[in-house]
Amino acid sequence: MALNQALVRPHYDQDIRMPQKELKYSILSSDSGRVDLVVARLLGFSRARVRGLIDHSGVTINDELCTDGGVAVHEGDALLLQYDPQRKYQEKPKERATRGFQVLYKDDAVVVVNKESGILTVPTDRRETNSLVDILSSHLNHNNPRRQKVSVVHRLDRDTSGLLIFGQTKEYADIIIKQFAARKPEREYAAIVAGVVAKDKGTIESFLQTDKALNQKSGATGEHAITHFEVRARYANATLVSVKLETGRRNQIRVHFAEMGHPVLGDTRYDAHKAAHAGWPYKRLALHARILGFNHPVDGRPLRFEQELPREFKSFSEKRK
Repeated sequence: MALNQALVRPHYDQDIRMPQKELKYSILSSDSGRVDLVVARLLGFSRARVRGLIDHSGVTINDELCTDGGVAVHEGDALLLQYDPQRKYQEKPKERATRGFQVLYKDDAVVVVNKESGILTVPTDRRETNSLVDILSSHLNHNNPRRQKVSVVHRLDRDTSGLLIFGQTKEYADIIIKQFAARKPEREYAAIVAGVVAKDKGTIESFLQTDKALNQKSGATGEHAITHFEVRARYANATLVSVKLETGRRNQIRVHFAEMGHPVLGDTRYDAHKAAHAGWPYKRLALHARILGFNHPVDGRPLRFEQELPREFKSFSEKRK
């Protein structure tokens, strides 16, 4: 593979205090595929060494830090590699899944986790100690008088799984919360909804208000809510959709699809009768926060995370092929 418009120049790594090289490369059509394979060919590294380089923040795609060697690159993508040719990069130890979550990324400012279904993001009352914010704080050794708990940036429902950001301090969390208020973060969900959605893609827009039973519903007034969706697969009596949030209101996806006549499978609150599905016996929502992108609160660099679909989603789809 010839270096296509690649620029290699010395770079200085602040962490290891060693001179590094920087390589900029524009992906060709023949390169399209897994980024770890492309990097391995460019640098002559083994795939294990490439995984180590990725773990040490040495690979950037289109100005976004790469955290997964399995991510695909396509023609025209801008690849930036920062590396020491002499260093034997090794993968960092992976965090094990701990009581309902797995830490995917952490530094002094932020923590990104993959939450399993069945666990609250925050406690519903002061007596509850099994929420994610408490368990994560304990896991990170923040449960001592001199350290505060991690700070919540956004939430997922108890029976929804997927990606969540926490601030290591309230100050860092507040910076990211402002990004959410400005609708800057990238948020994409996967959902399996009841019935066959006719449109290939669309936008649902309404004003959400809370009723006396604390349920959300659309009305003439309330919080503006915008949901974009695209059909990924249609089954005999269900549809897999990708959902992008422009706003992030409580229960927004669940309410919008229920009011459209296609409630999320497993939803016991919004159109529960129609949401009950013989092929979805799981005690969870068919809703998963799979992509999350935001800017780091300290240096502003883009961070993007992507998770595969949960096993329940895969099982449901496989049985309907």
